[in-house]
Amino acid sequence: MEKECLACGKKPLDKNTIGINKKLIGKSIKTFYCMGCLADYLGCSVEDLIEKIEEFKEEGCTLFE
Repeated sequence: MEKECLACGKKPLDKNTIGINKKLIGKSIKTFYCMGCLADYLGCSVEDLIEKIEEFKEEGCTLFE
């Protein structure tokens, strides 16, 4: 089942978007934000989130495999 943004309804959400939601909000969450809405929710930019995704990938985080 494809995931959609809790705030704006954008869908589908890609694997990295779902992964960053789980990494920053909590692994057990069932609802997700798109990158734009997540950035607004966290008070950062989409570019900041993309940088964090790359950092987590380099660290070997299993949410981004």
